[in-house]
Amino acid sequence: MNESLERIVIWLVIVNGLGFILMGVDKWKAKRGVWRISEKTLFLPALLGGTPGVIAGMRYFRHKTKHWQFSKGLPVLLALQLAVVWLSGKRMI
Repeated sequence: MNESLERIVIWLVIVNGLGFILMGVDKWKAKRGVWRISEKTLFLPALLGGTPGVIAGMRYFRHKTKHWQFSKGLPVLLALQLAVVWLSGKRMI
C-alpha cells in the first residue's frame, strides 16, 4: 500500500471511530440529562469522511434516529461521498 493510501485509511478509521464514540457519549449524556454535544459537532466527523461511523453509532446506540437530519441526511451524505470517491477513481483510470 502506498503512503498516501495508508494515510487515507488511517484518517478514515480515526474519523469513523470518533463519530461512533460521539454518538455514544451524547446518548449517555441524554439519558442523564446533562450538557449535550451539539448536532453540528455530531455532523462534523460525518462531513470529514466518518459518515459510516456516525450512522453505525446512531443505530447501535439508538440515538437521533427520529431526527430527519440524521435519519435522512446521513444516508444522503454517504451516497454523495461514495459518488465522489467513485467518480475520482474513474478519473484516475
